Amino acid sequence: MNASATHVTSSLSVLNTAPARKPRNLALRWAVVGLALAAVVLYAVSYTQPWWNITLFAPQYPKGLSVTISLTGVSGDVGEINTLNHYIGMAKLEEAAPVERRLAGWGVAAVGILVLALSLLSGRRLSALMMVPGMLFPTLFIVDNMYWMHRFGNNLDPKAPLKIPPFTPSMFGEGVIAQFRTFATPQLGFWLVLVALGLLTVAFYLRRRVCASCSRAGSCGAVCPSALVGPGAGLAR
Repeated sequence: MNASATHVTSSLSVLNTAPARKPRNLALRWAVVGLALAAVVLYAVSYTQPWWNITLFAPQYPKGLSVTISLTGVSGDVGEINTLNHYIGMAKLEEAAPVERRLAGWGVAAVGILVLALSLLSGRRLSALMMVPGMLFPTLFIVDNMYWMHRFGNNLDPKAPLKIPPFTPSMFGEGVIAQFRTFATPQLGFWLVLVALGLLTVAFYLRRRVCASCSRAGSCGAVCPSALVGPGAGLAR
């Protein structure tokens, strides 16, 4: 066998025995996807749970009157509280946030879709976007409820039988409305969302590690070229 043939045979032998390339940090990539999916599940479950509770105490109500706020409406001692509100010229509780209640289910679905899509598709420079939908939804819930509390407490009917100064019920902790003491606290639905945010935070930092060690890191822009766990994830082109 001549030298040329020997060289070709050796080259083929090396190619045949060379290990196949494997995607970098594949386990971490799937961990990001798993954490994002778990967060989405918690968001979905939170839709069925109460998010906030406000309890009112007064001498005539030593056991308190309680109203629970969920994404779909209010429950609890709503009728009794509405009767009290009538005397001070305040609107009925169930009249608050009608549009928000109708759109809440779609909002939760949108959060889930966006979290998964951004977890898979956002490029290295935009990876922080995966946190935005999860953070925005509970923030909007709190801001929206504070708006309606301010609106109801500061737009009292001037023809009401009882006259009290305008007020804004407290969204956090203890508050005072006339002779009532109020206590407002988060409930299971809101805590589930906070856990989901914790999972997304871990997923975000794992994704940063994945992106930093990816062979395409230098050329990655707004969109991940391999959808994080797609074919050829992390392999150089």
